[in-house]
Amino acid sequence: MSKTKKRLLFICLGNICRSPAAEGVMRHLVEDAGRSDDFLIDSAGIGNWHVGELPDYRMRQRGARRGYRFDSRARQFCAEDFDRFDLILVMDSQNRRDVLRKKRTDDDAQKVKMLTDFCVNFRGAESVPDPYYGSDADFDHALDLIEDACARLLETL
Repeated sequence: MSKTKKRLLFICLGNICRSPAAEGVMRHLVEDAGRSDDFLIDSAGIGNWHVGELPDYRMRQRGARRGYRFDSRARQFCAEDFDRFDLILVMDSQNRRDVLRKKRTDDDAQKVKMLTDFCVNFRGAESVPDPYYGSDADFDHALDLIEDACARLLETL
């Protein structure tokens, strides 16, 4: 019996810090759970500034310290992603507004969720703050939120 894959897309501004980290963390969790065949996981950015680039070296470094590999290439979100994915997880309210501007139907809008809505340890967090202009501690905090949310997200799927 063939089971349909759950298709997840993580979104941030440029697709070089938060969303590729969420993609990598979720892939890791799914693999550890032995559920790789159940999921299609990707990430994208609102803007096109970094298309084709690897994630920011600081996020790759901070992730590697936790056992993750962030090696996807940046791409830009497009309206057709509503057709390709079941759930579109955004990092902050501006990302949400930008994604919803591209919706074509109410069904499209229903697919868009805040990643932090799945947080357990950081319940009440409104967003995963962009660490791009911050310190290592800001990258670590973003990863803390992402790990928390992705763990709960996997439990719900």
